Amino acid sequence: MVLKLIAAVTPVFRHIHSTKMAKSRFEYVKKFEMEDKLLLNSWIVLRIDGKGFHKFSDKHNFEKPNDIKALNLMNKCAKRVIQDFNEIILAYGQSDEYSFIFRRDTKCYNRRQAKILTNVVSLFTSSYVFYWKEFMTTELLYAPSFDGRITLYPTDKNLIDYVSWRQADCHINNLYNTCFWKLVQTGGLSPKEAEETLRVSCIRINNFVVFNYNQTAKLASNQKFRI
Repeated sequence: MVLKLIAAVTPVFRHIHSTKMAKSRFEYVKKFEMEDKLLLNSWIVLRIDGKGFHKFSDKHNFEKPNDIKALNLMNKCAKRVIQDFNEIILAYGQSDEYSFIFRRDTKCYNRRQAKILTNVVSLFTSSYVFYWKEFMTTELLYAPSFDGRITLYPTDKNLIDYVSWRQADCHINNLYNTCFWKLVQTGGLSPKEAEETLRVSCIRINNFVVFNYNQTAKLASNQKFRI
């Protein structure tokens, strides 16, 4: 009986136009949509982070401690984002993350947070896949994923301190990773032994162990600014 009823009413639904339904009594559901406009006169900083990139880099045989090809791929994706969003005034990247700074008075998507966040993250992620073969020599085994967050900074000093924070984080991480892989690759230590060695040492000792840390690739230790 149910199947017969469905078959009987199907032709009727074929004559209903969706455009008319959109302006019908059902349109009230739009009231449930949240108003998510970002605060005026604030710096908008959108930071993208790779999701599960420790596993991703292992599966795709990234060079340790820094894979310059992978870093250049990230820079290419950032450049693509900047080309599409001309209200981005500065971008800074390190490892598997990138920060994009929008003009304080940006009107991008009428400052709607969801629109800005989803479009930038989507473009960056799709660009990572699109440009993969241009930079990487291995096959892309599975789709990469990036998450994103937006933070508002009310003053210029807050913004400068944010960028300084990311730069300091880049230096600290690169120093640790360079020391770690030096101990593993040439020191004969296991990853666990190298981790324990670094845990009980200090930065100055690490700097001595790494042998000329200051001469490591500037791309890895400073990463990239794009304006």
